[in-house]
Amino acid sequence: MVVQKNTTSELLRSLRTLSVAAFHPADEDGEELLLQLRRIGCHAQAFWPPAPRLPEGADVVFIAVRPDTAVPNWSEDRDARAPTIIAIVNYENPTIVDMVVKLEVHGIVASPIRPFGLLSALVVARQIRNSRAAMTRQVQRLESKLAGVRHVAEAKAILMRARNVSEPDAYQIIRDQAMAKRTTVEHMAYAIVSANDILFR
Repeated sequence: MVVQKNTTSELLRSLRTLSVAAFHPADEDGEELLLQLRRIGCHAQAFWPPAPRLPEGADVVFIAVRPDTAVPNWSEDRDARAPTIIAIVNYENPTIVDMVVKLEVHGIVASPIRPFGLLSALVVARQIRNSRAAMTRQVQRLESKLAGVRHVAEAKAILMRARNVSEPDAYQIIRDQAMAKRTTVEHMAYAIVSANDILFR
């Protein structure tokens, strides 16, 4: 499976167009995070506590992981268009590590925030997120293709039984009907299978 990767220069250029939501307490570290993000060129806003849903329109989400604040369940919002998620941690223990894992982040930044390293962390996290999204889209396309193959096989079997024809003839019937209706063979096969299920279930 080949996944097209963004070049580093493309990722760097894209930073100035990014909308960033920073879930971080209003403290010195939070102010430093916003300052550095804006220096990079991002459009950044801070919020606290973390929202239960991923913010709409955000390209990147930073979230401070604290043991006294529950991490949100963003799993329902995670699709190919979901933002890059970067955790900010100020120390490590099993609880913090478990919270970070549950967030399914693309990167981690250590607290206190420092100018050095934030840009690299952001670029790498964006690359990881984009690669995951591309792989997800490819998997979805493959699953759709496999479903189409199954529907064609089922539709051929239905026609072979109903019309007492050979497998090549059954496929030709599906193909002719698809051409007549200006649709794909897979869609036509799905229609045949669905109609058969309705009539004989």
